[in-house]
Amino acid sequence: MKSPYRGAFKIEGYWFGEGEKTVAIVGAMRGDEIQQQYICARLVAELKSEERRGGIADGRSILVIPSCNPFSMNVSRRFWAMDGTDINRMFPGYNLGETTQRIAAALFEQIKDFKYGLQLASFYMPGDFVPHVRMLTTGYEDVDTARLFGMPFVTKRKPLPFDTTLLNYNWQIWGTKAFSIYAGQTNHVENATSQQTIDSILRFLNKTNVISHRPSRAGYESVVFDEAQLVNIKARRAGIFYRLCSAGSMVKVGDTLAHILDPYDSSVLEEVKAPTDGTIFFAHNRPLTLEHAILFRIQVAELA
Repeated sequence: MKSPYRGAFKIEGYWFGEGEKTVAIVGAMRGDEIQQQYICARLVAELKSEERRGGIADGRSILVIPSCNPFSMNVSRRFWAMDGTDINRMFPGYNLGETTQRIAAALFEQIKDFKYGLQLASFYMPGDFVPHVRMLTTGYEDVDTARLFGMPFVTKRKPLPFDTTLLNYNWQIWGTKAFSIYAGQTNHVENATSQQTIDSILRFLNKTNVISHRPSRAGYESVVFDEAQLVNIKARRAGIFYRLCSAGSMVKVGDTLAHILDPYDSSVLEEVKAPTDGTIFFAHNRPLTLEHAILFRIQVAELA
């Protein structure tokens, strides 16, 4: 699209292999999804190397789109800079509609016919996650295929009415096996979770016979659960958030997870305790917290 303020708006993709539309990988759709774009950029480099070695399977093709929203990233805005709308809430799009609807329509036209769709996604709450694969339960979700990533967790979530405009939902409705990949971070590059996510995507491509010359690295035996089972821990007081446990930590009931401190004298306003045994699936990562904000989400340990 032409722009009145700077160069034309373009979405650039990288094709590998030839033949059937096998895997589409979509990166940053929001302006703060730095890690998502970084992971896709690293995948482009890895797949270039695979292609030079003849490692892309015959009759298979891969499309990688590192960024769908460079304008917002350039001005450090999470959503579309002009009107604050979210491209990922505009699918399948409308080519005569508002700007983000037209972007979604043009993008979806290119990626809707792939066998597998992978989106490097981010969550609406700021924080750290255990890297995981997420699916909406539309009736077309495929848990067994999701396990092939070898990530620690595979989560399912019943879609709400406003989720019907997400890329993941529309991919599934149009017959693509869709998976949202959460790398653990969003607005900065974190090497450990980035590499874990890159390895998981390459492992998936290997196990689905899309790339053939890269040995599959060992992954996790994924734990599958519904997100409704997560236990939320909320702040009872506002203040400085002093975190003692990170995402991925295993905790016991009664463990102290964080302190909320008075911002004027550093006295402890609240000791945040674990209400159950389990794994910290999500952890708030901002230095301040408001009352009633979600600080942690715990994946409850299964009874032996």
